[in-house]
Amino acid sequence: MGRSRFFGQGPVVIGLWGLLVLVGLAALALGRWPIGFVALATLTLAIAPAFLASRFDIHLPVPFVVATTLFLFASLFMGEVFDFYERVWWWDIALHGTSAIGFGLIGFLFIFMLFEGDRFAAPPSAIAFIAFCVAMTIGTLWEVFEFLMDYWFGLHMQKSGLNDTMTDLMIDAVGASLGALSGYIYLLGSNAGVLTPLIQQFIRLNRRLYQKSRDKLRRGPKV
Repeated sequence: MGRSRFFGQGPVVIGLWGLLVLVGLAALALGRWPIGFVALATLTLAIAPAFLASRFDIHLPVPFVVATTLFLFASLFMGEVFDFYERVWWWDIALHGTSAIGFGLIGFLFIFMLFEGDRFAAPPSAIAFIAFCVAMTIGTLWEVFEFLMDYWFGLHMQKSGLNDTMTDLMIDAVGASLGALSGYIYLLGSNAGVLTPLIQQFIRLNRRLYQKSRDKLRRGPKV
């Protein structure tokens, strides 16, 4: 079942995975080591969420897998191989902004899961704040990743160094705030917001992760 979900990611995702495999193998065969490394690294990071989800029996909505794959493809592959970071001035800003919103949603879903789907386990503002902190942590780790890629493999992911890093972190803060705010709106029981349906879809697909307390009460105490 988990394996079938892993391979059933939709034509867009499978197509991008296949393209990365072909480009990576072709680049290695032609001795274009940097291109081959970037292509295969992008493929590995793109497959990781689907693989981990199937491993731990977590259902990922198709839009999440598509968005993750497109982000990594646009960031690592198009940004580095085709130099979109230099060709398109807003490329880095758009990628960091959208990814930070996603990280904010992931942070909220993770924290809400720890509370087992109990809306009253903590004030909505507190859960949203923790989600924001999780998103900022992920954004910071990404900046560390960019630094290590530049340092170890001679890439140019950080561009202008400190200025690029601080700009990215400020953009991450805005995106993380929007993602956490979407979780806050959901906890208030409102259907407002563009991202609320995504939260509802993920929780609906993984209801067992968010209803443990309710299930325990339904079963009653063990004898």
